[in-house]
Amino acid sequence: MDLSVIIPLFNEAESLPELSEWIERVTNANGLSYEVIMIDDGSTDNSWEVIQNIAQHNAAFKGIKFQRNYGKSAALNEGFKAAQGDVIITMDADLQDSPDEIPSLRKMIVEEGYDLVSGWKKKRYDNTLTKNIPSKIFNAAARWSSGIQLHDFNCGLKAYRKKVVKSIEVYGEMHRYIPVIAKWAGFRKIGEKVVEHRARKYGITKFGWERFINGFLDLATISFVSRFGKKPMHFFGLWGTLFFLVGLGSSIYLIISKFIDADVALTNKPVFYIALTSMIIGMQLFLAGFIGELIARNATERNVYLIENKLGLS
Repeated sequence: MDLSVIIPLFNEAESLPELSEWIERVTNANGLSYEVIMIDDGSTDNSWEVIQNIAQHNAAFKGIKFQRNYGKSAALNEGFKAAQGDVIITMDADLQDSPDEIPSLRKMIVEEGYDLVSGWKKKRYDNTLTKNIPSKIFNAAARWSSGIQLHDFNCGLKAYRKKVVKSIEVYGEMHRYIPVIAKWAGFRKIGEKVVEHRARKYGITKFGWERFINGFLDLATISFVSRFGKKPMHFFGLWGTLFFLVGLGSSIYLIISKFIDADVALTNKPVFYIALTSMIIGMQLFLAGFIGELIARNATERNVYLIENKLGLS
């Protein structure tokens, strides 16, 4: 199969018929064999009924329905597991991503050898104050911390080589950092393409200000996990050792001072509390490292979701 299109959605019933017709038109015009996997992330409208109706008219359209809302990362992860195409395209369901971009994105994977191509919404139709400016700050921080020179990490329109999506795991709210996760997994040929961004036609955005706060917290998480996820003791052990040595050195200083002058009141010296606090922090960091190692070695259910129904998928 040439192509899998993965579409996570939440309460997008109005846009789905138009989107499905558009995808069908583009793929047929380019002679591509394809499947479209729509993941209903616990919608409270009739999105699932619309998906069922679309699938009845075209067997290439398939669906996954979550029992409740888990978030975009969970939806993408399930879509990645189900996808069978040689190239995987992800896009949002709100018609702000154009299916006309699919052939050129696929070409960059197939002919130019990219592992991942991320869309860049260079011209946006979002609110400047609430979306565009925070996005620029967020993307600048992501570029600085990851070393990946993309202008728009959070663009939902991306293309992947099949091996990439079968090799990575997306959880929490890490969908913003899929390029970082892919690089961490060893896929380093990551490209970017300017894509069309369209004004929202139906409904309202499902994301608020909290996504930017969560985004920066996730950036810190993914930066830590990418470096120390498999070896937490390397981080906690390093800082634990430094704090413990500071405490130990301070304690030796106090002991020597007491031998030199027996009248010295150790508890009146600030260095006494520095020594005590540093040694306690050092021991706690060591314990955190050991616990982190145990968790990293035994976490087996990080991506288990309750799926209420599937359509066209085993």
